[in-house]
Amino acid sequence: MVDFVGRERELAALDGLLRAVEAQVGSSRPGRCLLVRGRRRIGKSSLVEEFVDRADVPAVFFTAAGASADVELEALREAVAASTLPERTVFADSVPGNWSAALRQLAGLLPDDRPSIVVIDEVPYLMDRVDAFEGVLQRAWDRELSRRPVLLVLIGSDLSMMEALGSYGRPFHQRGQEMVLGPLNPAEVGQMLRLGPAEAFDAALVTGGLPLICAAWPAGGDLWSFLAAELANPVSALLVSAERSLAAEFPGSANARDVLSAIGSGESAFTNIARAAGVMAHTSLTRSLELLVSKRIVAAELPVWTIRSKERRYRVTDPYLRFWLRFIGPYLPEIERRRGDLTLARIRDGWTSWRGRAVEPLLRDSLARLLPDQTLPAAPAVGSYWNRPNTIQIDIVAADREPVAKELYFLGSIKWLERSAFDHHDLAVLQKYRAALTDEPLPLVAVSRGGVTATGLTAIYGPAELITAWQTT
Repeated sequence: MVDFVGRERELAALDGLLRAVEAQVGSSRPGRCLLVRGRRRIGKSSLVEEFVDRADVPAVFFTAAGASADVELEALREAVAASTLPERTVFADSVPGNWSAALRQLAGLLPDDRPSIVVIDEVPYLMDRVDAFEGVLQRAWDRELSRRPVLLVLIGSDLSMMEALGSYGRPFHQRGQEMVLGPLNPAEVGQMLRLGPAEAFDAALVTGGLPLICAAWPAGGDLWSFLAAELANPVSALLVSAERSLAAEFPGSANARDVLSAIGSGESAFTNIARAAGVMAHTSLTRSLELLVSKRIVAAELPVWTIRSKERRYRVTDPYLRFWLRFIGPYLPEIERRRGDLTLARIRDGWTSWRGRAVEPLLRDSLARLLPDQTLPAAPAVGSYWNRPNTIQIDIVAADREPVAKELYFLGSIKWLERSAFDHHDLAVLQKYRAALTDEPLPLVAVSRGGVTATGLTAIYGPAELITAWQTT
């Protein structure tokens, strides 16, 4: 990961755990465990690698590959042989026959008089391939590892499986702290790439805040130069990261991939997704959507209002994946034919419209983080509202809770265009929607990239104000 921009807090947390282990050397249970989860390509492994390098203590870093239990055991043996553990040769001399023996033997190699680090990456693969792995891990921790001054770091990209690992009723419950690693936020992206606030939001949409993709963006460079260079490189991270992640997430689920592609193309309603994906069976589509939502790849959202609605909408949660599904994935053949110029032209044509919708969740999140300020109160829920025929669509609805609110705080509209300000026409539309839904004089807010010329708004927010929401968290 380049310079670890935005990761100092996580590195400090890891260092704090290691210091806690060091402080307990000589006690009965000095060991500590950390469960790290986050989407693929988010930089989890790189973060922990950097931590291990900085820590300068005996360590082993093992990465599972989704192979059979025996193959994974051999890979563990190789990882121990290449580690900095002082007694690593013992492991090679006596190869364990199963994972229970392997973890017990590994614990025996750890020093008693100083801290060490054991990292197991891609733990969900082991949970899937090794019989009763959670129970094996729990016994190894309780009987051996926790009695050593070791920091055990378990990393996984399958969010639902990693959450399950530490959940109530599972063998490893309450045995480890949890760290959720997210993408670089817009402020961190702007800092890393030396971009202004508006440009930082654009870069966050295209890269998703993935460090590997951001690393290819020249400092201070503009969006279109970056895209031109990446589309000309058939092995660029922008092109291949999504495909690799999807292949790992859905190795045998064609329906889920088709449904995800339909949502990525812009469909959000159940019936429209079914039509675009070619999945007409209600049960089959429901199952695919449930899988996508459980993996946190898709969000299922309801309108925020005081009346319950069943008008659920679906969207891809990761901005980069949303960009890739719309502009890159369907056109990989032409990029591989060295016609990335055609893809770039298509992105230019559809950019303004796509960005206008794709940026909305990010801006709502920014506003929720920013408040309270001198004008508006803190809002526990910042969502949006729509009705079934789409005759009313309100970009921002702030309330005390979601989706069914007891109290509404304010309404707002988003206009994210470079050369077009939020004007009196936009305000009139927002006022019309408010009047159609409530008699309450709810405050009205504008979020605009190109400025505001309308008067009578309670608050106005632009890129410079919204980026500060990420700088202070």
